[in-house]
Amino acid sequence: MLVVLGIAEAFTIHGDRLVLGLTTTAFFVVYGAALVLVAFRGLWHAARWSRGPTVFTQLIQLLVAYSFWGGSTKVVAVALAIASLAVLICVFQKASTEALAGDRADDHPVL
Repeated sequence: MLVVLGIAEAFTIHGDRLVLGLTTTAFFVVYGAALVLVAFRGLWHAARWSRGPTVFTQLIQLLVAYSFWGGSTKVVAVALAIASLAVLICVFQKASTEALAGDRADDHPVL
């Protein structure tokens, strides 16, 4: 979702805010790619370290959803909030908590 937002930001860059547009685009694309790494390396293998970035990101997404509330962007706000809450519910389910709390030897991030 963040990579898509970064690409969308790239298409809206204007000359009067070039640096802001480029840095925002780079941030969203890099952060989105890092989350893909967290998902595939951490959550897929039930590594304990992956829950922190996942929860942090979903809390940020809830704040982003709140910022979209109002006017013609309420649909976007609701979609972001529902997606974020769904991920948080999944991460904090008993089975997920038990899997992510396990003490495993391969629980360290691989760079």
